[in-house]
Amino acid sequence: MKKFLSTILVAGGVVLLTATFGFAEFTATGASSFPYFQLGCLIVGGLIIISLKQKYQGMYTGEAVGAFALYTVFVALFTSPVIDAIKLIVS
Repeated sequence: MKKFLSTILVAGGVVLLTATFGFAEFTATGASSFPYFQLGCLIVGGLIIISLKQKYQGMYTGEAVGAFALYTVFVALFTSPVIDAIKLIVS
């Protein structure tokens, strides 16, 4: 039961972080230039983290959610609005 509950908590964290990324990108870029590739990468990465949590008992729930949060930030850095903001700051 503990394994099932911790996997459900990781899945909930993955869904919330992915939804937050989608909302932030939609408000920043609009529907015309939404980064569907990055959203797909987040979904696949989330499924991998969930399956790793399911398979390995030694992985803590906080570690899995934290790893996915860092992955979400890393993917968000390579979207058009963030790259444009970095270009604006640098130049």
